[in-house]
Amino acid sequence: MTSHITISGVNKIFTGNDREVVALKDINLEIEKGQFVCLLGPSGCGKSTLLNAVAGFSLPSSGTITADGTEITAPGPDRGMVFQEYALFPWMTVEENISFGLEIKGMAPAERKQRVAALLDMLGMADFGTRFPKDLSGGMRQRVAIARVLALDSPIMLMDEPFGALDALTRRNLQDELLRIWADLKKTIIFVTHSIEEAIYLADRINVMTYRPGTVKRDILVTLPRVRDPSTAEFNALKRELGEMVMEEQQRHHNDEMRIAAID
Repeated sequence: MTSHITISGVNKIFTGNDREVVALKDINLEIEKGQFVCLLGPSGCGKSTLLNAVAGFSLPSSGTITADGTEITAPGPDRGMVFQEYALFPWMTVEENISFGLEIKGMAPAERKQRVAALLDMLGMADFGTRFPKDLSGGMRQRVAIARVLALDSPIMLMDEPFGALDALTRRNLQDELLRIWADLKKTIIFVTHSIEEAIYLADRINVMTYRPGTVKRDILVTLPRVRDPSTAEFNALKRELGEMVMEEQQRHHNDEMRIAAID
């Protein structure tokens, strides 16, 4: 398959308070077109930092990231971002939120209306187009945020713990919805999560990241058949394996905090 995103020798260093923090160190990844990749690891391992670099929000200190062979130096229409916080405009209706980017692009009103209606129907929200975000549940707001990205038809979707604040049932429903969209539209997805079960349920491939500096500890292809059943022995064997890796990094995080506290 053709490489869609290439991350080569990426390092990210933050400076402040007279010290440097190495957030990412020598990240090298090839992500193929249509792959669903999860970045997994504890807080502080650089998952969101790497995602923001792919989005073009924060450039690497060194190394390169390319999409279809073109170096990423800024946000672009080929990469749509879905955040945990929904990031909807509260003064706009659901339809207006979804069509906002299309209006900026100059799409004709009739075509905008048609695309928004199709997306609302796809996400089971055809009756909520005239509602405002305050009238929606958390899961419905996230559906709108996903629809807004899908409206722009970006071939790459970047998702930063989009279901992290949702209850378990809503989360599973949206995971299934996302998998259906991914299968239908053949998007390339990079999905940040700290949930081991979510990563196994969703991904073709899981990149486990180390605690600071963030590096790729393991790059695992998930070969479990879809639709995946979290109760199977194979699912739980992989969950245990990943759990040991993540807990090892969590312990490193804890030890680092204890060391810093002792110095202070």
